Amino acid sequence: MAGSLSTVKSFVVKVAFDSDVPDINEIIVVDNEESSILMVDHIEPGGVAFCLNVKGATNLTKGMAVRRTNKSIEIPIGEKTIGRVLNIFGEPLDGLPAINPKEAPFKDIFKLENATSKFTMAKPEILETGIKVIDFFTPFVKGRKIGIIGGAGVGKTVLTMELINNIAKSGGGLSYFAGIGERIREGHELYETLKENDLLKNTCMFFAQMNENPVQRSLIGISAVASAEYFRDVAHKDILFFADNMYRYVQARNEVSTILDQVPNEGGYEPTIFSDVKMLQDRLSSNENGSITAVQTIYVPADDISDPAVQFIQHEMDSTIVLSRKVAEQGIRPAVDLTQLNSSLLSPEIVGDRHYLLSVQVQALLQKYESLKGIIAIIGEGELSASDRSDYAKAKKLIKNFSQNMFVMTKHSGIPGEYFSREQTLKSIEEILV
Repeated sequence: MAGSLSTVKSFVVKVAFDSDVPDINEIIVVDNEESSILMVDHIEPGGVAFCLNVKGATNLTKGMAVRRTNKSIEIPIGEKTIGRVLNIFGEPLDGLPAINPKEAPFKDIFKLENATSKFTMAKPEILETGIKVIDFFTPFVKGRKIGIIGGAGVGKTVLTMELINNIAKSGGGLSYFAGIGERIREGHELYETLKENDLLKNTCMFFAQMNENPVQRSLIGISAVASAEYFRDVAHKDILFFADNMYRYVQARNEVSTILDQVPNEGGYEPTIFSDVKMLQDRLSSNENGSITAVQTIYVPADDISDPAVQFIQHEMDSTIVLSRKVAEQGIRPAVDLTQLNSSLLSPEIVGDRHYLLSVQVQALLQKYESLKGIIAIIGEGELSASDRSDYAKAKKLIKNFSQNMFVMTKHSGIPGEYFSREQTLKSIEEILV
């Protein structure tokens, strides 16, 4: 016997070891009928291991013996995982047979195989999404990160599904989707959409949805990234990584922190929120072997974009798109707030002089439109100068121009989806600005 259970409390189990103390993140197995598994979170003085009840086993009692495995959570990697829907252990959620260990290599999700690989900043390569507002304001650049921020019901998941649909159709490498704490319905809809469009052959999916316990929800992103790292480092592929929802990841880590009795920080989140976010974001990186381009949705609790968790995640992004409830109420889709877009990639060196100069003109017009709205509400549009009336009309045309129909919503709305090349987008804007 290596140790025994000393305390069982919800998803936290204390295990006493007299000797042969396990490592952090190691899996230990309980000596019961189900061989329940626990994962070591941290070790306290005296050989007491604080463990997480990963699968939520309910038949654990004080005094049960445990044994070490000398390994952590390991998942299958490689070609056999493409087109599959897996959980944090690499077990199937799609009703298909489990991946045979003899047919696929397995990887420790916490182990960095290429920790010494060098980060490379290759010449920026723009990936076209076919969505005007994204291609124009927040260009999708290979190897960078884009955040889609918004409250509940403003279209974050729909926009993510549209991006997967458009980019996967263009044959843009291998796509990953990590469903972190979102609704089961949304995961099912995404799977069916990819299946209908014959896109599963280029997609790997990992899910720990809203019904799963916080331990699994906090680990699913790490399992998905570990799998993506294999294709980047060994198969030398460029990866498109979609995560929905990064706020749910922080929320799950916060729940785990609470059951571990950790004192929260001033913002009410776990004291390790910064390292939790960095741990995942730093692995979504590119090196000399290949790239990981990440699109991450960020739920905004109570539509408060100043929430500490939202701010922490947002700082890790190269570009951010804010979806607004006010815009959604106007029937504009995608419901992007054009005054809150932010991108460090919108520069002449990346998008070219023509695109950059147009973006400066458009942003100036949109800012003027916002200031004129207050004046018009008081004195009416007819009292504006001819120049102001012209600019106001152009801004309204621009806002309408950035609205478009989504392919993934066609079966619900009956309206065919639209795809616009970057050149078409630039031309449509030039026609309005003339």
